[in-house]
Amino acid sequence: MDYSIRMLTAADVAAYRALRHEALVNHPDAYASSAESFAARGDDDLAALLGQMAFFGVFAEGTLGGIVAFGQTKGEREQHRGWLYQVYVQQRLRGTGASLALIETAVAHARSRVIQLHLMVGAHNTPAIGLYEKAGFKTYGTDPRCLLVNGRYIDEHMMVRFFDEAPGKTENE
Repeated sequence: MDYSIRMLTAADVAAYRALRHEALVNHPDAYASSAESFAARGDDDLAALLGQMAFFGVFAEGTLGGIVAFGQTKGEREQHRGWLYQVYVQQRLRGTGASLALIETAVAHARSRVIQLHLMVGAHNTPAIGLYEKAGFKTYGTDPRCLLVNGRYIDEHMMVRFFDEAPGKTENE
């Protein structure tokens, strides 16, 4: 299947809304937001969100089929870190290479802005963990009971990808 990837803009709000809502409905244990709280957000709010962070979308057959967002930590002492959020690719695009290409597009964008990129993923989500490992991410810890979804606790693995070859000394060195 042919696909293309590009940065989303305010003109993509309707497509973004539909795909993000689909992700939250179909995979409620994969995200901190609920479908109900997301549905209550207005188009102006979502357009502002698309402008605040870098959102990338994969398009196939003329429709948005996957998203990922990059956000940079704003704290004075954390500006070197970025985060991937809201990763979702529709079933029709899984196994086509689109998921990895989407992640790598966000990684390429982040590389010129931060020296390390973080994400969190459900400890039970083996396919996503494999995708992130293929993209160069490594697990560095687990946040137990990170989410509470429908009465069930979800542990989240914390993963990181370093861009610099020789990271600075850590506090423990």
